[in-house]
Amino acid sequence: MTPQDDAIFDENTPLMVLVRPQMGRNIGAAARAMLNFGCARMRVVAPRDGWPNPDAVALASGASPVLDRAGVFEDLPGAIGDCDYVYATTARGRGITKPVLTPERAMAEARAMTAAGKRVAVLFGPERAGLENDDVARANAIITVPVNPVFYSLNLAQCVLLVAYEFLRQTTDTPSEVQAMAGTEFATGLEREKLGDHAETQLGETGFFFPPHKADSMKLTLRSMWGRLPLTRADVQTLHGILRHMARKRG
Repeated sequence: MTPQDDAIFDENTPLMVLVRPQMGRNIGAAARAMLNFGCARMRVVAPRDGWPNPDAVALASGASPVLDRAGVFEDLPGAIGDCDYVYATTARGRGITKPVLTPERAMAEARAMTAAGKRVAVLFGPERAGLENDDVARANAIITVPVNPVFYSLNLAQCVLLVAYEFLRQTTDTPSEVQAMAGTEFATGLEREKLGDHAETQLGETGFFFPPHKADSMKLTLRSMWGRLPLTRADVQTLHGILRHMARKRG
């Protein structure tokens, strides 16, 4: 392992426990999904095709360090014996009395627990039928993804990705929206004001503000529009250029 590999294995992330996975390529795809969202701690319980699995390595691509460090266990009790809190992922009602959470809510809890030094695990079942009741019974709570009720089957790696994404979302300060400025800056209030003046002058000379008794409200609407638009300085310069060009064409 390189120092870079060591850096990705954050102890304050949940363990992703694949219970009796059937296909190596799904294990590899799950590892890739995990690493995409900062969760690199995998455990594998009784993989059908043995371990290590070349198909898993092939699908993992650059996420092979996740597989290299994956813990392999013969049974589920061994895989979660050192865990403080365990979630089981399932889309079906099980007739078992446990809290049922969305991934968002569950990973908000997981974030708080891992930050407090607790070891949290999330169980994912085999591809054919998911977790068995005995598996779910060993969990503290259930995670159910809100999906289309007439088609609720999720691929193993898809389910892992959803949970890992929600955990990262709970731990990142990434804003929900940013303006990519591409090397420019927003226009100042004075620059917007001058653009408004220029537009009013040019539009007035074309007879745009008609009938006269509506001119003031039309100008107010234009001023409101300039204020509402996220104009950059480059935008303002371009609009001034357009207005000057139109004036020249009018002679």
